[in-house]
Amino acid sequence: MKRLLVTGGCGFIFSNFIRYLLDKYDDYDIVNLDALTYAGRIENTEDFMDNSHYTFVKGNICDKKLVNDLMKDIDCVVHGAAETYVDRSIENSIDFLQTNVIGTHVLLEAARVHKVARIIHISTDEAYGSIEEGLFKETNPLSPNSPYAASKAAADLLVRSYFTTYNLPAIIIRSSNNVGPYQHCEKMVSLFITNALEDEPLPLYGDGGNIRDWIYVLDNCEAIDLVLHQGKPGEIYNIGAGNEKTNLEVTHFILNRLGKPKDLIEFVSDRPGHDRRYALDCTKIRELGWRPRYTFEEALEKTIGWYQSHRDWWKQLKERLAREDSGHWLKRDAWSRSL
Repeated sequence: MKRLLVTGGCGFIFSNFIRYLLDKYDDYDIVNLDALTYAGRIENTEDFMDNSHYTFVKGNICDKKLVNDLMKDIDCVVHGAAETYVDRSIENSIDFLQTNVIGTHVLLEAARVHKVARIIHISTDEAYGSIEEGLFKETNPLSPNSPYAASKAAADLLVRSYFTTYNLPAIIIRSSNNVGPYQHCEKMVSLFITNALEDEPLPLYGDGGNIRDWIYVLDNCEAIDLVLHQGKPGEIYNIGAGNEKTNLEVTHFILNRLGKPKDLIEFVSDRPGHDRRYALDCTKIRELGWRPRYTFEEALEKTIGWYQSHRDWWKQLKERLAREDSGHWLKRDAWSRSL
């Protein structure tokens, strides 16, 4: 039986990942370490919190003693805990450096000391920067353009150094933009879906021409699971579905699916350092046998349907943000009013 530590398991991607693992394997014990910051919600784990193979530990990955104590009985680690929202990093980057860089260092040190069998570090395609044409390969140099992306790139370099210097069996995954259930309403797709459902404006940056590769979260979970079991230590794997769409195309899809008018779109000032296009060469992960199961249309349909049927989940979140005077993050051009 394997004992797996997942960090950030109350957030969007990794609550889905834990659910996926518990459904697929009956001989894995999973420990979820999450600090329950604004983006980590215990409600995301309600359907499996009583599973006998699951344990939740509230704590911060920067807590050396806690992380070392947990690592004593761990075979493998999937490190997903991170500060992820670019807009927040523009206003206050120190939290991103603390969690994404220092937190990763604490985790790597504990994994090294306790000789874990494998550690999967979850990074982002944003670490590469922007690309006008072609695709980013895993061998491309990192060229981050936001404090968030820079913090993730720094963490990637730390992970690489621990593999090279200490032979720590670490693997880096760089994923494209995920969509799906339980995504925080500060992100574009979830924000636009929930705003449209309430006939509120959809604040779209710039001209809406920024291009992203969209992947359904369960496709990403399958790829992470495959790398966990078959990936080669020291390697980097890009994970993307090849669903390149402009932000304006995504916005139109959401409005059309919900039968809402185009005049809900509100073009707002672009944010600083806004990357124009991300695109990944995913040959390596495909060589392991992975293929995305969901088309862009299927991924958005399922995502929209989930938010339609889980209004209490996101209404409570938006109300809490408003109470905590954090509602400005739902405006998407908050940086221009807060700098």
